[in-house]
Amino acid sequence: MSARPPAPAAAADPRARLAELLARLAAADAAYHRDDAPIMDDAAYDALRREAESLRARHPELAATLDQVGAAPAGAFGKLRHRLPMLSLDNVFEPADFAEFCASIRRFLGLGAAPLAFVAEPKIDGLSISLTYENRRFARGATRGDGAEGEDVTENLRTLRELPATLPEDAPDFIEIRGEVYMTKADFVALNQGQSRQFANPRNAAAGSLRQLDPAITAARRLSLFAYARGAASAAVGETHWDYLATLRRWGFPVNPLAERVSEAGAEAFQRAVAERRAGLDYDIDGVVYKIDDLALQERLGFAGRAPRWAVAWKFPAERALTTLRAIDIQVGRTGALTPRARLDPVNVGGVLVSHATLHNEDEIARKDVRIGDTVELQRAGDVIPQILRALPERRPADSAPFVFPDHCPACGALAIRPAGEVVRRCTGGLSCPAQVVERLIHFCARAAFDIEGMGERTVEQFHALGWLLSPADIFTLRDREAAIAALEGWGEVSARKLVAAIEARRRVPLARFIFALGIRRIGEQNAKLLARHYSSYATWRQQMEQAGVIGSDARLELGSISGIGPSIAEELAGFFAEPHNRDLLDRLVPMLTIEDEVAAEGGAFAGKTIVFTGTLETLTRPEAKARAEALGAKVTESVSKKTDFVVVGAEAGSKAAKAASLGVTILSEAEFRDLAGL
Repeated sequence: MSARPPAPAAAADPRARLAELLARLAAADAAYHRDDAPIMDDAAYDALRREAESLRARHPELAATLDQVGAAPAGAFGKLRHRLPMLSLDNVFEPADFAEFCASIRRFLGLGAAPLAFVAEPKIDGLSISLTYENRRFARGATRGDGAEGEDVTENLRTLRELPATLPEDAPDFIEIRGEVYMTKADFVALNQGQSRQFANPRNAAAGSLRQLDPAITAARRLSLFAYARGAASAAVGETHWDYLATLRRWGFPVNPLAERVSEAGAEAFQRAVAERRAGLDYDIDGVVYKIDDLALQERLGFAGRAPRWAVAWKFPAERALTTLRAIDIQVGRTGALTPRARLDPVNVGGVLVSHATLHNEDEIARKDVRIGDTVELQRAGDVIPQILRALPERRPADSAPFVFPDHCPACGALAIRPAGEVVRRCTGGLSCPAQVVERLIHFCARAAFDIEGMGERTVEQFHALGWLLSPADIFTLRDREAAIAALEGWGEVSARKLVAAIEARRRVPLARFIFALGIRRIGEQNAKLLARHYSSYATWRQQMEQAGVIGSDARLELGSISGIGPSIAEELAGFFAEPHNRDLLDRLVPMLTIEDEVAAEGGAFAGKTIVFTGTLETLTRPEAKARAEALGAKVTESVSKKTDFVVVGAEAGSKAAKAASLGVTILSEAEFRDLAGL
């Protein structure tokens, strides 16, 4: 059976639904990749991603979303930046899904009906790592972290018996090799037998063991390694992925013995064969990864936000269990969204005890007719809180009644309204609602925002209750309260000093993180990055956003032309800056900080330039051309203005080419674009 997300309501606002999905996915990424304490079932996570991807496919203006993967690294280790991002994989669940993935590759590359060749490898359920070799010696290693930088676990990785300390003379001077650290089932059982604290599963055991502050503890626990992917390198290694894996084997790296070359038509049979062998393997897998074998095609395909276009994970069916729903709690988020959460009788699903599950929204509760007291079927594919698939009416108590979703905020009592066309009901209390204020402050301090160590949910709630935190600017006045913090129960001088030091260390912040931290509705991490890259500095961004409040102004037109920023997002930004209290907040906060400008990619004719594509290209599809330009540091927009640097024209270019000529904008042919792009 496949894990399919519920179909969104026909009248739902796709942007509102996507905002809800992204918030839940971001929280799940942080819990899974950073904290090794997942809060969401793999199947539930995959279903949410599928629904979000479906929204993106049906609404091109949402194409720049879903780009975040993982979570910012924790503070216990130093940080290492990956030369090439460590991204995640999109998922498929059925043959039809895989066929569409293949079709999308052909569309992107303009290959027609040409069949594709893949390398298929079991998807190991462990901890992703990057191994860097310099002058053919192991130099450092890092976890995936947030995809851009991870935790420095070099010394712990040196304890792995399977990790080559040196590479042969034919290896490049510099190379990043990606892989997975995992724990076999046998070693997991032995570890749990030898200690009082029991790990839930081998994945958590591997992650916890690799992230020990004392490498001696890591060395005492048997960890294993599979190498399977490329990072940055000073020289190419083979022309195909299969060649690359063969080279890794020759260099001494363990490569999964089940990996095979498969044709597009043979993928389904390979999937069934691996699924049949799954239970007998001595390590956990949750699917099979299919990668385009030709490395030149991989380079052309590149990445779409958080995932490569040339690889996909075909997941196995999820595990299921029955339990009783005892209560439905309503949680209030930073934008006022009321989100229902099911409280369940604890049940063991695949070896993990779970007691909560999200119910998404009131439409989802009504669609599934889930009631308090119901026996419900849960689904999971990993080790975390499951998704409620359905209620079992035949086991329903005689006195049960449909759940009535509240029309007032449980936190402040204000009216909770559901705007027409949206699936989310929101509290109207705004900043007078304590739940929203606290959630916004928690968001501001979060890993992907200001990343202030120690300013977690409990601390924010405590300081807010004391009246010390009412807005983000108050965070940077806490140094004046160090003594008062130290006097609080559970604190002390050392912990208070560490907190103040962590806050002071975050007075310098990149523009993209600052924009994201403000918690503007519909401005997730990727949209914040788009805005930062386009406007470069805080001063320019604020000036342009205030001017964008005027419909039809140059600033509003420019904002709407940014690829990935549609009308709804532009409205949210203009609305934020139209509110006097938001401008006052910025006036108070910004002088306390150093907001770093966004620096354009170095080198190349397109770095930091604004480019528009128009007409039909012959050697590249439009998506591939855009992706190439953005990879070279360009800002791709949809309309031509006096701020446009280049317009690339194909056949039947039309009005954009004419406007470019009238404005004196440099016009490039497709061949000239390819030449400047180094293609």
